Amino acid sequence: MRTIIPERLEYARVRNGHFRSTERDGTMGAFSIIGPKGEYLSILSSGVDSETGWEHVSVSTARRTPNWTEMCFGKDLFWREDECVIQFHPPRSEYVNCHQFCLHLWKPIGITLPMPPSNLVGPRS
Repeated sequence: MRTIIPERLEYARVRNGHFRSTERDGTMGAFSIIGPKGEYLSILSSGVDSETGWEHVSVSTARRTPNWTEMCFGKDLFWREDECVIQFHPPRSEYVNCHQFCLHLWKPIGITLPMPPSNLVGPRS
């Protein structure tokens, strides 16, 4: 995860209310930013949580689930382009749904994630 967030994300930081944070909180906090499709995205980041061993970012909109382009936008705000992050589909018994239109990005700290060969998805153009 980035140690310094992009200026446009810092500008979008939520500074009042329950999820408020300051620049001193680094990547941890809530952010409200217009995404690449013109929709306001609410982004929550736990930053680098050494207690749990995970980096976590959630992306949501008010009216629909974020699309691929919006999730890539959120990923690129918090991680470098050469970092791999994942979305989980856990067993149904582990489902937690606090927001109808929210998706999550995860990265374990200090572990290189295995990735399947890209040709299993399709040919590279």
